[in-house]
Amino acid sequence: MTTTITYDQLPGLAGTDLGYTEYRTVTQEQINLFADATDDHQWIHVDPQRAKDGPFGTPIAHGFLSLSLTVPFWTELLDVQGVSTKVNYGLDKVRFPAPVAVGSRIRMRAVVVEVTEVRGGYQLVVDQTIEIDGGTKPAVAARGLYRFHA
Repeated sequence: MTTTITYDQLPGLAGTDLGYTEYRTVTQEQINLFADATDDHQWIHVDPQRAKDGPFGTPIAHGFLSLSLTVPFWTELLDVQGVSTKVNYGLDKVRFPAPVAVGSRIRMRAVVVEVTEVRGGYQLVVDQTIEIDGGTKPAVAARGLYRFHA
């Protein structure tokens, strides 16, 4: 569910649990396209036959593919109106505790840890966790930094 707020409401967002996104299924086609975009064609990602005999029994998504999905997931969770610019400012910490097997369903939970004023706007520090449906460990645990300018 999307939380919709105005720019002026950003300072009050600290400590807010934005909840969960909808699930997405990670496909082999998506993994192959990411491999092409990044020139990372390691067999564990792109060769289903060889991956059957690998450590996970199936192809797995690149960790950075899973991380990149924080972008569309983030837009499902927060809509800030009355801003001129929204900037993905970076990451403070990223971990990939569990692999995402092809065909897995994943979703993200986001908690706004901190909101600080920066030149011309506000910066949000957000703990983002991508979960695997039925998994015991998250696929991604990341602290994202987002800036909003009026």
